[in-house]
Amino acid sequence: MSPPSASAGSRPPAAWLGVEIGGTKVALRAEAPGGRFRERVVRWHGRGVASDMAQLATEVGLLRLAVPGGFAAVGIALPATVGPDDRVAVWPSRPEWIGLHVRRAMAELFPGTPVGWAGEGDLAALAEAEATGCADVLYVEVGTGVGGGLTSGVGPLPGLGRGSFALGHMVTDPDGPPCRCGRRGCLQSIASGPATLARASRLHGAEVTYRSLREGFAHREPWAVQAVDRTCHRIALAVTGVRELMHPGLVVVGGGFAAGLPGFVDAVARHLHALARPGVPAPPVRPSCRGGLTSLRGAVALARVLGRAPAGTAAPAGHDPPG
Repeated sequence: MSPPSASAGSRPPAAWLGVEIGGTKVALRAEAPGGRFRERVVRWHGRGVASDMAQLATEVGLLRLAVPGGFAAVGIALPATVGPDDRVAVWPSRPEWIGLHVRRAMAELFPGTPVGWAGEGDLAALAEAEATGCADVLYVEVGTGVGGGLTSGVGPLPGLGRGSFALGHMVTDPDGPPCRCGRRGCLQSIASGPATLARASRLHGAEVTYRSLREGFAHREPWAVQAVDRTCHRIALAVTGVRELMHPGLVVVGGGFAAGLPGFVDAVARHLHALARPGVPAPPVRPSCRGGLTSLRGAVALARVLGRAPAGTAAPAGHDPPG
């Protein structure tokens, strides 16, 4: 669905607005019909939620001047844990935001406009779904943690206002290493970038950097292949569980750690195929086509989802970040 179009002499068409709120900067992207867009990216000037909100209001105001039709809906990428009371509960990068009532703050910034927020994995899945034309996408992000997202034809799952798709906290090995969340054997405690490097160091008998892992994996060094293969197998285990329950049509693997290892996605696909049972084939697996643009593009995609929702049903999505 496109923003309302304008007839001759009427108000210009409204745009979908995506906002990526980060620990060091904020990015905004307004997309209008026909592919026209405007972007602003600025670093936070200081610390403190009052200062941040004032700066955000200024940036929104400046972008509004360039988008005369206003905003049809707003999607926000927010890397913080937001509780059921709509308040920020945890955000290590900007702890000053803890206690902020997100719904109220965003309603003040965007009065009368549908607004929702979600985490990076959820929004990456939306961005990949738009880019690939597949409505049912399972996104797996492998970086400093493991994140994920799942889409359906109506938007992110489990649904706006019901929390994030915390793939990284699926338990894939109950006797595995401890996770920062307090459990043992979560996917990210085994398959994240740092966990893979630690395993490679143990197998190699010396400290392994990401660069040396890349070189070792490219040259098929046994210690590197074994370390990465275990990561890919555990990811395939988690994806298989999701496959049995939700039947995604496509699996997309992204994140800086995975993207920098040629053959990583193929290894996940190979394990996924081996785990498939008769009559339930494994879905295709592809690398991300959005790269570092997933969060901001996904925020715009969320705005489009909110704009399609019936009046009064566009509730914000919560977020449980990796770790």
